[in-house]
Amino acid sequence: MHSQKKARFYVKGLQFECTKCGKCCTGFPGFVYLSESDILSITKYLKENIGRFLIKYTKNVSLFHENRYSLIEKPNYDCVFWDSLCTIYPARPYQCRTYPFWKKHVVSEREWEKAGKFCPGINRGIVHSKDLIENFVQNIPGYAIRKFSSDFKKD
Repeated sequence: MHSQKKARFYVKGLQFECTKCGKCCTGFPGFVYLSESDILSITKYLKENIGRFLIKYTKNVSLFHENRYSLIEKPNYDCVFWDSLCTIYPARPYQCRTYPFWKKHVVSEREWEKAGKFCPGINRGIVHSKDLIENFVQNIPGYAIRKFSSDFKKD
């Protein structure tokens, strides 16, 4: 007898529309991990040198014995790029672009509903397909600094 894969609760997709309220960007400590691609996109958008960007806007954090860059926070824990709106919205990091379609929120309907109590954009707006959601969850970029290309900091 073979096992049947359990259908995801979001087989018909999930509704989400960012209200740009900033609740996920403000008021509590956390990490916004940056991939090499994120850093290149943001620095291009800001017209900023990579080295200066890393010094000015990031901190080095360790997770699972892996060094990563994360955006710094203001003293009140708001994201450094939050100023009533996201000031880098068109170039925001993958982690921000894919919120709330993170594994921890789509693991169950209960977790999705729990996230919806925090985020006013959940369960409103357009329906995002099951395939898109799974693509977000499965294609998280590499955040380990040691895996960035060797010429990354040559700027």
